[in-house]
Amino acid sequence: MRPTLLSRTRRWLGASALALLVGVGGVSTAFVLTGQAANAQVRNVAQIAVPEVNQQGFADLVDAVKPAVVSILVEAQEPASGPSGGPAGPGGPRGRDFQFNFPDLPEGHPFRDFFDQFGGAPGAPGGGEAKPRQFMAAGSGFIVSADGYVVTNNHVVADATKVTVIFEDGTEQVATVVGTDERTDLAVLKIEGKDLPFVTFEDQPSRVGDWVVAVGNPFGLGGTVTVGVISGAGRNIGGSNYGDFLQIDAAVNTGNSGGPAFNTKGEVVGVNTAIYSPNGGNVGIAFAIPAHTVKQIVNQLIDTGTVTRGYLGVSIQDVSKDIADSVGLTTAKGAIVREPAADGPAGAAGVKSGDIITAVDGDSIDDALDLSRTIAGKAPDSTVELTIWRDGAEQKVSVKLTQLKEDAGQTAPSTPTPPADVPESTSMLGMTLVPNGDGSGGLLIQDVQPDSSAAQRGLAVGDVVLEIDNKPINSVADFEGAVSAVQGKGLATALVKVSRDGEARFIGLPINEEG
Repeated sequence: MRPTLLSRTRRWLGASALALLVGVGGVSTAFVLTGQAANAQVRNVAQIAVPEVNQQGFADLVDAVKPAVVSILVEAQEPASGPSGGPAGPGGPRGRDFQFNFPDLPEGHPFRDFFDQFGGAPGAPGGGEAKPRQFMAAGSGFIVSADGYVVTNNHVVADATKVTVIFEDGTEQVATVVGTDERTDLAVLKIEGKDLPFVTFEDQPSRVGDWVVAVGNPFGLGGTVTVGVISGAGRNIGGSNYGDFLQIDAAVNTGNSGGPAFNTKGEVVGVNTAIYSPNGGNVGIAFAIPAHTVKQIVNQLIDTGTVTRGYLGVSIQDVSKDIADSVGLTTAKGAIVREPAADGPAGAAGVKSGDIITAVDGDSIDDALDLSRTIAGKAPDSTVELTIWRDGAEQKVSVKLTQLKEDAGQTAPSTPTPPADVPESTSMLGMTLVPNGDGSGGLLIQDVQPDSSAAQRGLAVGDVVLEIDNKPINSVADFEGAVSAVQGKGLATALVKVSRDGEARFIGLPINEEG
């Protein structure tokens, strides 16, 4: 093999350690280092001190946990129309992981026979009715009990017709899907066996900066180990219902989904489920479902095959600094109630639009996502105590939760109707407002000054101002009076409830500007 430039350089230096050729005017002279001079040079080289590296590595940990980590081979069927839906995890149609698919194959290609048994090669021409396409995909998982319960991602096994678990030693076993949970992207499988090697979840939450070891089946290469640290916690990524992901920088690629991330004790800290990547490959940003969530969901799936969640019955949003200022809160934390749901438990218990939920059962709430996760973790029919901020004071409200219906629909949004004739209008706070022409109340925004605070906070033409300081607004006089009342309280920001496309939200709007 032709040596690289680096290896050639090293060899040249070795041959020239005792002889130096110097060319002067076309004449080469050799200076040979002999005797004490040569020995001195060698001793000087030997005196370079290299610090001893005391690095045990992760080999012992990997040897201990690897038998409990499995590869998962999925056989599934896609509709004849082709792939649908976006990826829920790293790679593949329907969010499926490593796919044994190839581009268009020419006639006579040796792989065509392989694909023909599954209904034809990709891109194969042919007449007649298209057939559903069978395909195979691979992911990762891990055993959590001696009798064979296996944890993986929902998107790995979704729509599977057959799931095969492959052990470290290459043995295989067909698994049964015990239950899945799309909201958290978790699934539990069952294989036969007793005294199987299994791993456990961490008891104490890991911290940002802690070591993490990911083991899985990237690109079908089972038993692959990568190492990194926990880069962040409580991450909310697009497409997630509940967020709260760990961010890790251990290399995670297509096929790692469903595999475990371990701490240095060999405890599972999370389940790898998604990557952030502009090109589909590892860029050092991966997301894992944290152990505390996995334990809760897995236990329910093992016990009942389904997951039930508490339901409070409110639409909510984060509390911004402007909103906090408008209601007298010192910190911008909690979740503000846009609307209690019709016939929901919160409304029946007295929770109102504009209430800010700051704690549940004494545990503080950071934002809307935190409240959603907290309530979802409560059992249906349990009673929770809400701490709410209303009218400048803290109150307690007890609510008996019901069960969240996963298939609950949404009401189609309505569009505000412009007035039939020229109505009374006002221009205040950078907006031109007129009564809403459909008779449903509120003031319709007809114009927004581009440099106003209203524009900076996202208000736009067509929005409807419904309330100021939790007081309904039905006329120009109502609006002007409510703004004056807020100023009379000594506040510089008003809590404004606005509707857009039938969906209400709150903003904190400064009221100290002319307009």
